[in-house]
Amino acid sequence: MTSHSRHGVTAVTANSNGRGRETLSAPVLYRVTDVMELLNMSRTVIYELIREGRIRTVHEGRSRLIPASAIADYVALLEREARGNR
Repeated sequence: MTSHSRHGVTAVTANSNGRGRETLSAPVLYRVTDVMELLNMSRTVIYELIREGRIRTVHEGRSRLIPASAIADYVALLEREARGNR
């Protein structure tokens, strides 16, 4: 079982008694406002990228969250497109 937060994820790990927790420092899921800062883009641009399918999202309750892997995939896509335009 895991739980996520803006600051990271708490992963359940096994130790000698079968119970334990380990906190990872890097966030796994980001809010749109966090991604705006990370990518230095406006809210409008981020939502356009989501609508276009260039950035994947997930929902947790009513929150739209962006996995760290989706951000990495988007940056890789930009790099591939830049190489293709040379």
